[in-house]
Amino acid sequence: MPEKIITTREMRALDLNAEYFGISRLQLMENAGKSVAEEIASRFNPSNTRIYVFCGLGGNGGDGFVAARHLVCMGFKVDVLLAGRESDIANEEAKRNWVALKSLRRSLTIREVYDSSLIPDFKAEVIVDALLGIGLKSPPRPPISQMIRKINESDAFRVAVDVPSGIDSDTGAVLGEAIKAHLTVTLHKPKPGLLRAKEYVGELIIKQIGIPEEIEDFAGPGDVLTILKPRPPEAHKGDFGRLLIVGGSETFSGAPTLAALAALRAGVDLVYIAAPRETAYAISSISPDLITLKLEGDHLSMRSMPIIRNYIERVTAIVIGPGLGLHKETGEAVNDIIREAEKRRIPLLLDADGLKAFANFKRRLETPTVLTPHLGEYTLVAGEKPPGDLEGRAKHVKKTAEELNSVILLKSHIDIISDGFRVKFNFTGNPGMTVGGTGDVLSGIVAAFLSQGVDPFEAAVAGAFINGAAGDFVAAEKGYHMVASDLIDWIPKVMNDPMSHMKIRGLIKGLL
Repeated sequence: MPEKIITTREMRALDLNAEYFGISRLQLMENAGKSVAEEIASRFNPSNTRIYVFCGLGGNGGDGFVAARHLVCMGFKVDVLLAGRESDIANEEAKRNWVALKSLRRSLTIREVYDSSLIPDFKAEVIVDALLGIGLKSPPRPPISQMIRKINESDAFRVAVDVPSGIDSDTGAVLGEAIKAHLTVTLHKPKPGLLRAKEYVGELIIKQIGIPEEIEDFAGPGDVLTILKPRPPEAHKGDFGRLLIVGGSETFSGAPTLAALAALRAGVDLVYIAAPRETAYAISSISPDLITLKLEGDHLSMRSMPIIRNYIERVTAIVIGPGLGLHKETGEAVNDIIREAEKRRIPLLLDADGLKAFANFKRRLETPTVLTPHLGEYTLVAGEKPPGDLEGRAKHVKKTAEELNSVILLKSHIDIISDGFRVKFNFTGNPGMTVGGTGDVLSGIVAAFLSQGVDPFEAAVAGAFINGAAGDFVAAEKGYHMVASDLIDWIPKVMNDPMSHMKIRGLIKGLL
């Protein structure tokens, strides 16, 4: 399978990210539909070709509306069949293109087919399948299933937009009825399923729709929205993660507290903080939302392990490091906690003093792990300082991530995230976030996603974007006179509407 493919999740995220970086989804739809029309026009003569365009109610249908408009402009005879009612069109960009089509009723025929009995008999030289597109996970329902059957029975040349309807775009599985296309015009990059369902895809053509490839490497709102889990009414406490934070010492109580509060705001159900007894009491006094485990002594040591092992069995992710301290005994306990997590394949996040302890015995990790160093901590873990230029630094981070079998989120004015294979850059955040504690907030957000079973790389990318965006909203409100706790209330606001960050990007740049 070629390297340059894109999964359904990645493509959905990219559509949103492209808009965030200034390329509207309306423009992408225009480019997609025009590309399909031009491909058809390169193969058929308008004077003797009738084209039926079958359109769904989502974005793929919108691509079909655009293709129909361009085909009319090229002189083709065009009929458009909508698989449903006009009022049911779900995609905003598709709605706008439907309105544009309706004004062309003298040039084409439009039918709303909301019942199988309304599918007309038709004869066409070309049929365009713009019914379902990517993301289908269950068999098509009427009237689309009957439309697919009729399209396959036709002698017309069948053109699928992006993915033949009825094909799982990731696996290539045929979900009940599926279009047997002669030609598939896929957009931006091939989807994995197209390479596994060649008998349905026919000839495969790739068309660019105006998304530069480098935008795939940028974190954006799409990376947030694709990892959020829906909360069903029957959900129970713990279904959205149980997180253990091992941190705090006689000097530092704020760091684990910030991480815990951030994790709760990011949606985890339960957070336990394992900290030395006096520190744990101080943490408990800060918020009634925090559950603390009181450890003997004034720092983490092997004496703490019986309590920690007991809770490791209950949790779905572990954070090690915020405010932990650098005692030799603490390093031994950190190593033991990591081994316990590896036995159970519990996801880990190592930050701050947890990273410094890990640097003394660093090795490939055998459980999903995210490391969140700043430059100094990264140098300790990697054993050398990375290059100063962004591309060179990214290659270095990628290499180190591969060696450690971990995701590395290198915090800087431009965050670099890599799992040893993929690399993404995050541009949210501002110089006001140099204040102590913002890294602990980041750890809490990423760990919340890890505890919910999110892929570690995706958790780190989404967490970096959310943390930086929260800091940007604080900067827009207060300037650079912020403290780390200011970010916490902005976390759910960013998660609920990550695209809202577009409105303040210019303002934040103006502060620099």
